[in-house]
Amino acid sequence: MVIQELKPSRRVEGRWLAVLEDGSILRVGEGEVIDFALYAGKELSEEEAVQLQESARRSGLKTRAIELLMRKPRSRKELGRRLLEWEASQEEADAICDRMEELGYLNEGEYAGRIVRHYAAKGFGERKLRDELYRRGIPRELWDSALAQIEDNAPAIDAFLEKKLKGSHDPKDVKRASDALARRGFSWSEISEALRRYGMEAYD
Repeated sequence: MVIQELKPSRRVEGRWLAVLEDGSILRVGEGEVIDFALYAGKELSEEEAVQLQESARRSGLKTRAIELLMRKPRSRKELGRRLLEWEASQEEADAICDRMEELGYLNEGEYAGRIVRHYAAKGFGERKLRDELYRRGIPRELWDSALAQIEDNAPAIDAFLEKKLKGSHDPKDVKRASDALARRGFSWSEISEALRRYGMEAYD
């Protein structure tokens, strides 16, 4: 199999297009160009062609993983799931995740902190934050340090009650507001304390 033409891609930086004699195009990275000493006119044995295609496929998976993580942080579990969807083997997915951690693209501790700060800023309580950490596959050993970043919830709860109740002390309104806070992940003790600050008692 002869490489008829080798040229850089116009669309993707760092990618090269190897046009083969049968008209097919093999997309390879700069690493493959160097490692396999590719050039126009080079003849590849069948074994070399297979090795080149496998190397290019693995490089493509790493590139896609980096692009994914640069757009939005993810957990190792989320990245691994996406790699499997891209038809990586479990072994390849594990190796790529390891490499992303080494390069600093994958940092679950930092990601956990981002999740906590994001949902806390939206006015959600600890139970909701734990649900999100679980849903995103963050290891449990990272939860406590991430949740420790939460500031006092009292101002957020007080603001929520003021917005919802608008000065009302009607028990039905208070019950609805309390239930809404519970759904947002706040504990009953936090809600009860907030209601006392508001001048009301909790209604079961």
